[in-house]
Parts: sequence; C-alpha cells; structure tokens
Amino acid sequence: MKKIALSALVVASLFTAPAFAGNPVANKATASTAKPADAAYKVQPQLSKLGWEGKAVTHGHNGTADFTGGEILVRGNQIVGGTVTVDMKTLKATDITDAENNAKFMGHINSDDFFSTAKNPTATFKIKSVTPIKGAAADANNVNITGDLTIKGITNSVTFPAKAGVKNGVAAASGVATVNRTKYDIKYGSKSFFEGIGDKAIYDDFTLSFNVIAKK
Repeated sequence: MKKIALSALVVASLFTAPAFAGNPVANKATASTAKPADAAYKVQPQLSKLGWEGKAVTHGHNGTADFTGGEILVRGNQIVGGTVTVDMKTLKATDITDAENNAKFMGHINSDDFFSTAKNPTATFKIKSVTPIKGAAADANNVNITGDLTIKGITNSVTFPAKAGVKNGVAAASGVATVNRTKYDIKYGSKSFFEGIGDKAIYDDFTLSFNVIAKK
C-alpha cells in the first residue's frame, strides 16, 4: 500500500492538519525571552492537542499523537521557555477508516523505516527562545518560537510562528511547525536520497499543528 511519513514532535509534524481551538490566551507578547522564569506551569495533556500531516506526490495522510507532560516557563504574561514530551506510541492515522489498512500503515510508521517507536518511545521539544512578532494582530501569531526538537534520539533546531501568552494562571501556545523528516534519519521514499522513485516519492517536510495548555 501507499505509505507516508508522519511528521513529529515532536514534537510532530509535517498542514491541512486540524486546527485546534480552545486557546484561552489573548495576551500579546512584548519582549524576547532569554530571561529567567518566575514560575513553571505544568503541561495539561488532557487539554493539549497535537496533529500531524505528511504528503506524498499522489496522496497524503494525517492524524494525532498525545502529549504526556512537560512544563512551560513563565515570566509575567510571557512564555520564556519549557519542554514538552510526546508519546510516540500514541501516533494515530485518523484519515484511514479501514481497520486493516490502518493497522498496516501504522505498523510501517512505527517501524525503523520511520519513527522506530519501540526504540524511541518519546519525542521532545525544548524551547530556547520566544521572540515577539512586531505589529501582530490580536488574533494572529504573535511570537516566533525556536527550540530543540528531538525525534528518534536526534536533535535539531526548529523555528515556527505561534500564538502564545499567559492569562489567569494559564499558559498556552498554538501554531503549526514544519519539520524536515530526513534530518531525523527518516529517509524512506525521499527523492533527496532515492532517485527514480517518481510518483512514489514522499515529501521530506511534514507539519505539526499544536495547542499546548499549561497551568500553575
């Protein structure tokens, strides 16, 4: 059957992935990070969402994965750091409705061709900096987040826009990150490494959509 990479993080990911609502934060960031935190808020896995989408030349797939925990570092009404963890064994493809085909697809996604989840059961994202986007509208992405995304035990720096802030004891960040899977030794079906595969090629980039909620 046709197969495609997930994306992760992790910290998914690879979007026509679902957009996750329910972000309670409307505060606008006003300064860069690299400041010490006043408090560490605990990530709420039951309130947080992670979606992924990967595409090939002729098709694509999307799904979800679960956060297991982490902490968000807060100073005032700003997020200034933190780490989140994803349980890679919770990866799901939500667009494949046939149970047999879904099981086959996920078996391949969990294999060494892709995420090696038996050997690497978690992915993590560690925030290194949060930089305000000048002139951002109230309902738009207001920061650029840079951090270390670790998948399959391999760590690379990624940067993506997000809407983030802190209000009434709740810290939240939502957005979409684009990840190059080949940087995490996920090369299956990549034209960058296998010539002549034509329409069987899987694109290197996948997207992750996220909504992370943390509380005091």
